[in-house]
Amino acid sequence: MTEKIPVAVLGATGTVGQKFVSLLADHPWFDLVALAASSASAGRRYRDVVRWRESTMLPASVAGMTIQESAPPLPASLVFSALDAEIAGPIEQAFAASGAIVVTNTRTHRLDPDVPLLIPEVNADHLPLMDCQRDTRGWPGAILANPNCSTAAIALALAPLHRAFGIERLFVSTLQAVSGAGYPGVPSLDIIGNVIPYIGGEEEKIERETRKILGTLQSGAIEPCDFPVSVHGNRVAVVDGHMATISVGFRSRVRPEVAAQTLRDFRSNPIVARLPSSPDPPIELDERIDRPQPRLDLERGRGMAVTVGRLRPCPVLDLRMVVLGHNTIRGAAGQAIQIAELLVAERRVGPVVGARPGR
Repeated sequence: MTEKIPVAVLGATGTVGQKFVSLLADHPWFDLVALAASSASAGRRYRDVVRWRESTMLPASVAGMTIQESAPPLPASLVFSALDAEIAGPIEQAFAASGAIVVTNTRTHRLDPDVPLLIPEVNADHLPLMDCQRDTRGWPGAILANPNCSTAAIALALAPLHRAFGIERLFVSTLQAVSGAGYPGVPSLDIIGNVIPYIGGEEEKIERETRKILGTLQSGAIEPCDFPVSVHGNRVAVVDGHMATISVGFRSRVRPEVAAQTLRDFRSNPIVARLPSSPDPPIELDERIDRPQPRLDLERGRGMAVTVGRLRPCPVLDLRMVVLGHNTIRGAAGQAIQIAELLVAERRVGPVVGARPGR
């Protein structure tokens, strides 16, 4: 690619917005040309507004950018949305109606029948749903959604097992990091030394989104999987990293060693495997008795790999396992950028007149 594609970030000052900025600053395919936020921030320099919380320095290339309002037009053909769900719907629709491709991290459109809910390694074949969306809604752009931060890791880990053996029942209990609540998030006196056994809407998201992602595209619609899913969502005193303890039942009994080999052998399709953000492998199996752990395993695959451990028989269902994923990378900005890369690889978006040359 000789020209970079101009991109914009909506909600650029928040936790996920900052992760977008950090990951896009030196991206080989994308040129971050616009940052947008609330009207209260518009017109001010990014460095003067953002409370930068990334471990890396605020990129010099964006520090002096003037924040724009989260409304079209912006000088970008591709828009990443990290907006609050309460306001995201009409804003994202306005961008799609104006011709932009919107890749959203918000929950607002994930379960819309005509919006692809994507994990590129799992269901890249759902991408044509965006064509149905354009036909239905009559807009030149489109909205594509990234799943919930826990769903992203859970569905990726389960996908090869579902393809091989057919999931019939699923039980999930999550241990979710405080960064998943955004900033300032959960008050310190509520979470330090504590576990909160409720995260609003989280259990329902995992239950419904997992079935959509693992479903099939038929006649212009997604047929979700019909297996029952039971989820418990818990907030724990960890900064980053969502963990899930899972028990899963299949159509027939599956030995742990067979399931382990299935996970080891899993690879993305060749197009997805070559994307800049794609890890190799996407699933890492760790056979040590006390792994995975957020402190030790979260950065595998630059935060895009999912780690599976403690794969063993389940006396109630068939298998038990522990799944760990980086909630702001695989579960948010990193995977959204990977979805955009897939659009480029599939020639659904590309360099436009006026795009800056690669740095």
